[in-house]
Amino acid sequence: MKLTLGFSPCPNDTFIFDALIHHKIDTEGLEFDVLYEDVETLNQKAFNNELAVTKLSYHAYAYAVEHYTLLDAGSALGFGVGPLLICKNPETATRLSDQATAGQPLTVGIPGRFTTANFLLGLAYPQLDDKREMLFSDIEQALLDDAIAFGLIIHENRFTYQKKGLHKVIDLGDFWEKKTGGPIPLGGIVAQRQLPEEVKRRLNRVLRKSVEYALAHPKSGIDFIRSHAQEMDEAVMYQHIDLYVNRYSVSLGTEGRSAIQRLFDEATALELIPPVTHPLFLS
Repeated sequence: MKLTLGFSPCPNDTFIFDALIHHKIDTEGLEFDVLYEDVETLNQKAFNNELAVTKLSYHAYAYAVEHYTLLDAGSALGFGVGPLLICKNPETATRLSDQATAGQPLTVGIPGRFTTANFLLGLAYPQLDDKREMLFSDIEQALLDDAIAFGLIIHENRFTYQKKGLHKVIDLGDFWEKKTGGPIPLGGIVAQRQLPEEVKRRLNRVLRKSVEYALAHPKSGIDFIRSHAQEMDEAVMYQHIDLYVNRYSVSLGTEGRSAIQRLFDEATALELIPPVTHPLFLS
């Protein structure tokens, strides 16, 4: 059986999917047509129900839950893994507190409206409502060019911004952890609800095996990972992987599921997402 599969070219995704798509594990008869896109593009494709299996942001999942169910394996959750709000000049951060009286909106570059990063930004700084959507890898340069006042960065950019002379305003993952005491859910792997239940369970099994293989053989996919990574330095790539691939990627477990449910409950209470009427998790 051949299925369409979408995930990002970021090291954590190529790391966990390497064994799956290159048949380093038994895929139980499943084959995949792979699409590599940034997470916001994948979010949009999920809204249109275009892919059988895809990575998406947890924020976006609220708008795609009618068509997809969350697999237990493959998620990115954790402590100290959140998106960062950064700026070019440290003095700019002081304007966050007085911008309402200054009457001059501060533009923030975001990696997509439906990213979990943008959801967290709205919780922490609701006054930052002048947002410009852009490709996540373009945000640092936009700051350097003074095209935006703040940048919301994800993925491997959290390891490179300081080398470019940029400054951290806040770690939004830390903000969430202090608010809830739990890990921050960033993104997960979903499968179309219309797929047979047996196929969805098979998908989850082979994805878990792929994650376990990657963790047991971390250098196995190095050439594949490097070929897609924005940041080519191997040390940075593995920093990225170590941050986002962990026990929650093998299985959400009770703690992971609770954190995701909390995220949805918080977003629903604040009317940031519509009410969810479908089960979130694969049974």
